[in-house]
Amino acid sequence: MNLFNPQKSIRFPADDPRLVRALQRESRALLAKNNDHRYADARTVGKALALLALCLLCYGVALIQQHLLPFFVWYLLMIVCAMLLAVNVMHDASHNAFLRGRRANRWLNRLITVPLGMDPDCWRVRHVRFHHSYTHIECYDPDTAENGLLRQSPWQRWRPIMQAQRYYWPLVAALTFPWYIWVMDWLDRGGLTPVTPHLEKRGFAGWWVFLCGKEAHIAFSLLLPCWVMADSFSAGTVAGVYLASQMTSSLFFVMLVIGTHWAKGHAQLPPENGKMSEGRLAHVFTTTFDWSIRPAWLGYWLGGLNLHLTHHLFPHWNHRHYHDLSQVIEAIARDEGLDYQRLSLRDLLKLQQQFLTRMGEKPEA
Repeated sequence: MNLFNPQKSIRFPADDPRLVRALQRESRALLAKNNDHRYADARTVGKALALLALCLLCYGVALIQQHLLPFFVWYLLMIVCAMLLAVNVMHDASHNAFLRGRRANRWLNRLITVPLGMDPDCWRVRHVRFHHSYTHIECYDPDTAENGLLRQSPWQRWRPIMQAQRYYWPLVAALTFPWYIWVMDWLDRGGLTPVTPHLEKRGFAGWWVFLCGKEAHIAFSLLLPCWVMADSFSAGTVAGVYLASQMTSSLFFVMLVIGTHWAKGHAQLPPENGKMSEGRLAHVFTTTFDWSIRPAWLGYWLGGLNLHLTHHLFPHWNHRHYHDLSQVIEAIARDEGLDYQRLSLRDLLKLQQQFLTRMGEKPEA
């Protein structure tokens, strides 16, 4: 069950013009200072190529193993690299912030997502069209929609098991990638969710591209390993390693991304009159955090995943700018009296637990 069901359009009022001008002025100055642009640069492309090479290297080493533990370790490393490729490339390309051309970004995503298996068009609509537009608005944000397992807002149905959701949520997070790859992508493509009307390609052409992507993923991740390693491992063993690797990378991703919104702990019903009480920029400050990561170089390889508020304010900028942009945002927020906090990872995880505990308590009514 996933009650992601936007019924009508929601309008946001204009943001404070002073805030808008300040963000535009300082971000443009950031580019002008170095005669730069908002897309990926040579270093960012080099990082993507390095991750791709490392992904294929781990894959090749995994295929020559004869014992289960080293096979699992190398296969897991391959999936982790695939996840990092998605974070560093697919995420930006979905916002048209990696390459300059929209079509080039779409085809780049098709190639990059083969190892991970997620359909990039379905993910783009869910993430860009709905999550960014309606962050933490009940029934409009698919990332926090009611699913019967985790209660993520006061308006979602409560079940007794949810009193323990702060303990079992890692299992739900770990199952997110497999669920999207093998269930939600197909429902989105099949016209069974609100995602379908917004897909770039529909009908026969859409199904053709979709099925080619899924077949490429199955061949790369399952069929080829089963064929090459038939003398060492059964098909069931390969499938088990595949699932365990997907679940591990999914846990890591969901904990750091969705958990950022959990930490803020703000959710709301859609407005009855269809108009929000605050502008889009103000809504981002209400629902999203930035957090710091140590050592700092991890943030580079995580594609700026920790600077999530910065990403929501500047989604069409490549992640290589997030560090500088976050400093600009922090200064402007201080001047404008906005709630900007840069959490530590420990604080982030603590606030996640507090949110899940609060939402898991039995409601009085």
